[in-house]
This record gives sequence, structure tokens and C-alpha cells, in this order.
Amino acid sequence: MSEVVTFGELMLKLSPPGYKRFVQTDSFDVFYGGAEANVAVSLANYGIDCAFITKLPKNQIGDSALNFVRRFGVNTTTIARGGERLGIFFAEKGASQRPSLVIYDRKHSAMQNAEPKDFDWETIFADTKYFHFTGITPALGDSCAAICLEACKKAKEKGITISCDINYRAKLWDTAKASQVMTGLMDYVDICIANEEDAEKVFGIKGKKSDVEKGQIDLEDYKGIAAELAKKFSLSKVAMTLRKSISASDNIWSALLYTGGTCYTSRSYDIRLVDRMGGGDSFAAGLIYSTIKNKTPQESIDFATAASCLKQTIEGDFNQVSVEEVEKLAAGNTSGRISR
Repeated sequence: MSEVVTFGELMLKLSPPGYKRFVQTDSFDVFYGGAEANVAVSLANYGIDCAFITKLPKNQIGDSALNFVRRFGVNTTTIARGGERLGIFFAEKGASQRPSLVIYDRKHSAMQNAEPKDFDWETIFADTKYFHFTGITPALGDSCAAICLEACKKAKEKGITISCDINYRAKLWDTAKASQVMTGLMDYVDICIANEEDAEKVFGIKGKKSDVEKGQIDLEDYKGIAAELAKKFSLSKVAMTLRKSISASDNIWSALLYTGGTCYTSRSYDIRLVDRMGGGDSFAAGLIYSTIKNKTPQESIDFATAASCLKQTIEGDFNQVSVEEVEKLAAGNTSGRISR
């Protein structure tokens, strides 16, 4: 199989053109995406042999979704087929003081109704060194949670490094269920990616001075949260993204990496957002790439943050940038001047 395996749901994304609202539009732009698929595409763009695992309906819409991911060089050979339908999400892009809006239509999707027997992890993990999933996948239901647990157990048995982006979604499950399921899965995780909401809502770990709704970000708060997560779950690395929202159009973006008892921080980027969807996933992919390439902790957090900064200037959920572009930004080339 592949060096890296990611596992999650691939969905049909329907968005009004430009900045139109749902109530205004008479057409939708079509895209396929999902947290773990977004990570897989980023890694493939960086030249990493990466497989994406999911379950898609065995019809032309499922074929279209599969082909959409495959065109970016992602290994799709072990994707399960069957089930009723492809999950859908509608995404309205925000601007200035109007926030973006996402509406899910994913009940009874092929992935939500997947069963453990759909995935042969012994075959999937042949020659794999790294496994990545997010908290979105077990949030789909008890069966998906059981599949994630089985995958983690098999990966741990094979000595595969496991990373998890907590990605708490209030529209998918409540905090009590999230805490119960994710706490069990974290026993197998080596590298955790989170933000302040994930830590508070899922694990009850809260900073004292930060308030993201008011745009207040306290770095010492985040360092303490990362250290507490690392201690609680015996994690080798904890990465946290820090998004200061000036508005739906302008954000200040940075991140930190806690490992070996030391905290490493990135530079901050003032981003005029084009599309923030997939920003966290591109950060995860940058961190995975850096881990595989044995970058130092400082190099790793610089690369991951720069990669996710660039993604948020690109339409669609996939981060279609090269390693060279990311490294140039991470090195300090932030002017945005034309490259001739």
C-alpha cells in the first residue's frame, strides 16, 4: 500500500458562486472534499505516497467523487464501495462581518453506514508508516467510531505513527459523547492537532485568558493547554492552530508545536481570506510531511503554518501548492510580489 494512509468521509460540496447567499443563488459550484481527503491531496502534492480510505456509493456520483481525488495522485485502490448515497454539505462563503455558513446533508451516507467488515486494515496498512484520521469520522456514528478504534489498534500493532486532528463538530455530536469516544481513541494517538475549542469541548481543558469570539488569543494559555494534552495522553507532539478572526475576510494565523517539554511557535500571518475551508487540514498535512522528512520542531511548525496560510488564499478545499512554495513563505518571503 502507501507510506501514509488517511481515513474519513468524502463528501459532495455545493457552494453558491462567489459570495452569494443560499437564498440568492440559482446555481451551485461543485467540489468534493472532506478533512482526511484534503490531507491526502496535500501530501500527494508534496510527493508523498498517500492512500485515502473511505466508503463511496457504487454509482456514478461515487465514481465522480473517487475520480476527483484520484486525479491529484492519491491512491484510491482500497476505497470500499456500496451504501445508499454520498454525503453532501452546502457551504456559503462569508465576508467582512457576515460569517460563513455550512449545512450538512449526510445522514445515511455510505460512510456513515459503513461497517468494520468493509475495511481490511491488514492489507491497507501493508508498508504504511503513518496513519491519520480526525474526530469528524468517529462523530458520524457508533459504527464509524468502532472502525476508527479497530484501525488504531491495527496501526499501533504494526508500529505505525498515528496522528489525530480533534476537529470537534457540534453539529455531529455533543461534548459528552465526543469526550467518551475521543478519550478512548487517544490511547493510540502519537501526535494530536487541536485548537482551543477542541481542547475545551472534548477534554475539558480550558485556557484562562483567551476568547476567540472576541478575538483574544493568549499564547501562554495555548502553551499550557498543549502541555496538559501531552501529559494527559502521553503524546509525543501536540500542535495547536491559533486563529484570530478580525472578520470573516481577515484573519491572523499562527500555530505552536509542543514536543519534548518545549514549545515552538511560528510567525503570524495576516491573511485576506479567499477560502478558509481546509485550512486546518493543510496544517495537518504540513505537520505530517515535516514529521516524515525528519524536520526539526521549529522547521515543522514553520512549514505547517506556512502551508495552511497559503491554502486559505486558494479556492476549494484542497491545498494545491508545492513544497518549494511553502518553504519560500516559511523562510520569510511574505510580500506576495509577482514571481516573474
